[in-house]
Amino acid sequence: MMRTHYCGQVTEALEGQQVTVSGWVHRRRDHGGVIFIDLRDREGLVQIVVNPDDAEKFAKAEKVRSEYVLKVIGQVTARVPETINERMATGKIEIVASDIEVLSVSAPIPFQLDDKTISEEVRLTYRYLDLRREEMQYAMKTRYKVTRSMRRYLDDKGFMDMETPILTKSTPEGARDYLVPSRTHLNKFFALPQSPQLFKQLLMMSGFDRYYQITRCFRDEDLRADRQPEFTQLDIETSFMSEAEVMDLMEGLAKTIFREGVDVHFDYEFPRMTYADAISKYGIDRPDLRIKMELVDVADLLQDIDFKVFAAPAKDPMGRVAALRVPQGGKMTRKEIDDYTKFVSIYGAKGLAYIKVNDLAAGIEGLQSPIVKFFPDQVMEILARVGAQDGDLVFFGADKAKIVNEALGALRCKIGEDLGLIEQEWAPVWVVDFPMFEMDEKQARLTAVHHPFTQPKATTEEILNHTAPHQMLAKAYDLVINGIEVGGGSVRIHDTNMQAAVFKLLGISDEDANEKFGFLLNALKYGCPPHAGMAFGLDRLVMLMIKRESIRDVIAFPKTQSAACLLTEAPGIVDDQQLIDLDLRFRKPAVPKS
Repeated sequence: MMRTHYCGQVTEALEGQQVTVSGWVHRRRDHGGVIFIDLRDREGLVQIVVNPDDAEKFAKAEKVRSEYVLKVIGQVTARVPETINERMATGKIEIVASDIEVLSVSAPIPFQLDDKTISEEVRLTYRYLDLRREEMQYAMKTRYKVTRSMRRYLDDKGFMDMETPILTKSTPEGARDYLVPSRTHLNKFFALPQSPQLFKQLLMMSGFDRYYQITRCFRDEDLRADRQPEFTQLDIETSFMSEAEVMDLMEGLAKTIFREGVDVHFDYEFPRMTYADAISKYGIDRPDLRIKMELVDVADLLQDIDFKVFAAPAKDPMGRVAALRVPQGGKMTRKEIDDYTKFVSIYGAKGLAYIKVNDLAAGIEGLQSPIVKFFPDQVMEILARVGAQDGDLVFFGADKAKIVNEALGALRCKIGEDLGLIEQEWAPVWVVDFPMFEMDEKQARLTAVHHPFTQPKATTEEILNHTAPHQMLAKAYDLVINGIEVGGGSVRIHDTNMQAAVFKLLGISDEDANEKFGFLLNALKYGCPPHAGMAFGLDRLVMLMIKRESIRDVIAFPKTQSAACLLTEAPGIVDDQQLIDLDLRFRKPAVPKS
């Protein structure tokens, strides 16, 4: 027998019993003729004691080094009080070895597992060693607990775990597809799915009214800390359920995941906020409600002033002038303000006006700012509107609404973190009533905010006759926790006439629709039930739950930010015969135009 117990599960309840444990040598210490070995497996550490009573056994123990793999048989013995280690789950006992077997030796490892300064490049190159570290073991085990919780909850609610294709057809879903050339259909390509969206809708039309799948998705897009070219989502679809019913069911799932995954209990209903309110108050559709600062519109007070920096966007229907009060922000230095000005420039802001409130009772004389001279008659009313108090600082954004929202929304979160203004550990919120469409300014046409199969809050006739389609709302909903969108979904269109009307507004011709989505549109004709669904980003969710900064820390074998695998050196070169089989050949890169 290789093992009777995991190392981390040998406790005082087993005192006096013989056990067999197997694992890696975490550290070895020689204390005056007695050797101590901390043996490690996925459940933790246990201390092995090797006494010099057996020369052969002791000689083996003298030769072991870090990361050797051992099998140890021995008796569980209580430690003397002065050697108890309260920081270890097994710290009250030790195993006195009666036999040691070296199962595998290890070369000197390229970094120490407890080294906190090791670069991510080295960690990813030797990922199998990195995954042995305690924090990575915790991340992977938590991820498993979350997926186990997801499956148990959905199974209990009558959902069926069903698979959808990985090799499928390229459909426009917002990001570039990963393409796979076909050997049997030369010059044709499969696409790896960006999501199972169309297939899960087809499953609803097939009569499976509650589906779920923990599935891999693929998007060839620019990466960042919370993106990967291949990622995992919990995909869910239901039939004959309303928007509110789906949200209630998914809220129960989220609460279960947090309770069973990280022992966080949400004993209240998640608040609900409209998209319009989220943008107005927080500048973003995924607001971090742990930070109580809000954006306040002040354009109506500034339309008639001579200061064009504020007056022009105040009069512009597409513009916005908003203020952000920073409690006790008056302590900021000029350098700190300049640094925040550089920060908002990332989002297109041309500057960052401010007012320091030193003494409200003194009126304008109690303010410190380079801009109050341009609107002296309005400044006190503005400060009253934002609720300013002595010691506060008020930032202003004035530009196109999109720029102001993105700049002040990001600034709000950065200041909240920098100044310690986060007031609670967790802040979930549902964001609802998203716009159905948005204008693509580059292409001068409407696009779907979610996807073109989302149901509008309108009838087919209203869709066709709507004079301002960009104001139309969708039956869509996102679950946001601590400013991170962890899941999103919508009610789907189940009526062919409504789907045709939406395609018409989007400028998708019947020919294009049939070319891209013909199989789905045909299915709609044969009795499609009302259906709705949601998807949770598993990687992002676990990253949030265990408070990591990157989803790479919760994926066993992730890619780098340049979509490469340092461990396997993928992507790699294939041999000529593979290219011949696929009738593929390289062409010279295009020469950039001068």
